[in-house]
Order: sequence, then structure tokens, then C-alpha cells
Amino acid sequence: MMQRRFLLAGASLLMLSACGGNLLGPPDAGTLYPVRPPFPAGSGEKVGWALSILRPDVAAGLDSDRIALMQPDGSMDYYAKANFPDRVPPLVQQALLDAFEASGRIDAVAPEQAALHADYNLVTEVKDFASHYAQADGIPKVTVSITAKLTTAHGRAIVGSFSTSQTVNASVNSAGAAAQALQQALGAAVTQIVNWTLTAPMPPAQQPNASPGASPGKPAEQLLHDSTRGSNQLRDKLPAQ
Repeated sequence: MMQRRFLLAGASLLMLSACGGNLLGPPDAGTLYPVRPPFPAGSGEKVGWALSILRPDVAAGLDSDRIALMQPDGSMDYYAKANFPDRVPPLVQQALLDAFEASGRIDAVAPEQAALHADYNLVTEVKDFASHYAQADGIPKVTVSITAKLTTAHGRAIVGSFSTSQTVNASVNSAGAAAQALQQALGAAVTQIVNWTLTAPMPPAQQPNASPGASPGKPAEQLLHDSTRGSNQLRDKLPAQ
């Protein structure tokens, strides 16, 4: 009788495994789709100020490592078993850092985590970073929309603002194709933000609470070592792309 009970229990477990797929054991690992746009090396006159790139704000539902999609009825969903290597905020921040460094026009640039003594802060908000379906099971278009503000590092006065929205057609209806299109759209959006930011003039000297006769802060060209070290430290912490 005891042996029969074990046999019945084993049969029941096999039936659950066959019908339920992932009911037993760990779920299948999803596929990672890196989104890190390449930026060609640039050239031109260098700016004389230092820039800190703040961690972007991201709209609700998009602050995730999952690849978001918008259904025809306007509801949000995610591709199954498909992920970015990191959440969207550090992903976008890294793309901005890569683009500024590739431009060759700014020596002192780093993410806010590096605590760079900056003249300007770049504040961004990601309003859209998803696939959009006009019809169910159709081929989506992806959209990357980012608003940027340049503020002074001391006092946070807004110097200017800029918005960009880039749309790219996916090649097929798949998570991989959506990730490729998102990379292309992100690269175009970031390039526009970088070009706009680098038109900013040299900021006025800002030394709150400085006493008369105090020596001025270090100029941007003297911060290259600190900013490069900070960039490398952040890159070491980010997942490989």
C-alpha cells in the first residue's frame, strides 16, 4: 500500500510538471538584450567647464530591467523572458557618458556618483522607452523620449532645457528586434542632447560662502584625472555589455 501511494504521488508530480511547465523548480532564465549605442569619435573645440550627469528620472513602469511594450489599447506590458542587463536609469546615464567622452570636446565629465566638482549638472527625464503596437502581434515602433535640463551646480539655476523624441521601426515582432531599435533610438536621442549641452557658455564663477581673497576652485582642465577615475570606477561596477 505504501509503495502504491509513492507511485501515485510521483505520477501526480509528473502530470503537474507537464501541464504547468514552470510550476516546479526555478523558472527558465530570460535572455539579456544589451542596449549600449556606439558613438563615433568626434572632434572640435573643447568646452572649459566640468559636467556631472545625474541619474535620469524615469516614468512609472519604465524604471525596470524589463523591456516594456504598449498594447494597442494603451495598456503597458513587458516582453516575456527578455531583460536589459540593468535598469533603464543607469542604462541611459551610461549612454550619455559614452557620448560625451566620444565627442572629444569635454575633458571633465562624470556621473554624479563620482562626485565630480562640476560647473554644470545635466538633469534628464525619460518619458518613453518602449515598443508601441498599433495592432496586436504586428511589428512595433519603438520610441525614446527624453527631456534634458542643464543647471548650475551651485544653486541649481536652470540654464536651458531641451527635449527629443526618436522613433524607430523594429525589423520584426520580437524582443530582440525591439532592443535593437531601442538602441538606435537611444543613440540618436543622446547625440542630440550632447550636441545641445556642449553649446552652453562658460558659467560664471560660483563660490557660495567664499571669503574675500579666497582662491578660486580648480578649473575644468585640472579635473581630467578625477573625472576619468570616476568614469572608470562606475564602468567597473556596471554589467558588461
